[in-house]
Amino acid sequence: MSQQPTVAVLGLGAMGHAFAANLLKKGFETHVWNRTASRGEDLVKAGALQGKTVRETVEGVDVVITMLTDGPTTQTVFESADGLLAGLKQGAVIAQMGTLGVEATEALIALVKQQRPDAVFIDAPVSGTKTPAENAQIVVLASGDRAAAAHVEPVFAAISKGVKWLGEAGRASKMKLVVNAWLISMMEGIAESAQLADEFGFTTDDLWDVLEGGPLAAPYIKGKMEMFKSGDYTPQMHLTWALKDINLALSAGKNCQLPVMKRISETWQSAVDAGYGDQDLSVVYRYLGADKK
Repeated sequence: MSQQPTVAVLGLGAMGHAFAANLLKKGFETHVWNRTASRGEDLVKAGALQGKTVRETVEGVDVVITMLTDGPTTQTVFESADGLLAGLKQGAVIAQMGTLGVEATEALIALVKQQRPDAVFIDAPVSGTKTPAENAQIVVLASGDRAAAAHVEPVFAAISKGVKWLGEAGRASKMKLVVNAWLISMMEGIAESAQLADEFGFTTDDLWDVLEGGPLAAPYIKGKMEMFKSGDYTPQMHLTWALKDINLALSAGKNCQLPVMKRISETWQSAVDAGYGDQDLSVVYRYLGADKK
């Protein structure tokens, strides 16, 4: 059996932390870095090697996963003097897995091509949130030179339930915005529908009983309705990050009329401004009902 590739994970938020934990469980040599180093303490106890700088963390590894908050942060990590491109070994694979949008992804593709043409850049955002990531049940949307990125295949297998390859680098980030546009529209729709049900004297259980077994009974929606019912909005995906994704989609879809998405952006911005941003995106249900007596 061929030796497993060595991996570095840069960014240990909910998703990056889950990726690193699953890699360790599967026996991969895993290097980690996070701006707040304490996020990696449990991973170090589990066997991870924690670098003091990005450059130190990525030196000698076969695959680097980046899972950072936004485009500017990711660009800085890539091009700083102690950054990713400075420390990357010859021919290594970079799997950029954050949701950065089209413009930021294209800028990274150009940067790698200019400064490190030996490296293989794989654009690989994911479909899934915190719990699926922890259980290696996300889906990776990948794009780039698959033939040149053989090292990344066992890495993706360790952290996901499947990979959808979508062509040249950059196409996966576009599909991620499409998928998130649907998810966000669905979330707003069930939140408003559940508020209407409440107005008419129905509970969330009543609504789910009608939906269950039919084509509208999406498992994702059931989980969010449980949050409506319990009032526990522990984040699987923060409302703030969901709003970021709405706005990335609106920015990229310049030639589309997206009236529903525009309205959701306005509503969710108001919810974030009202202090709901650090909770799960399903908290929009509570926000919409905040003025009820």
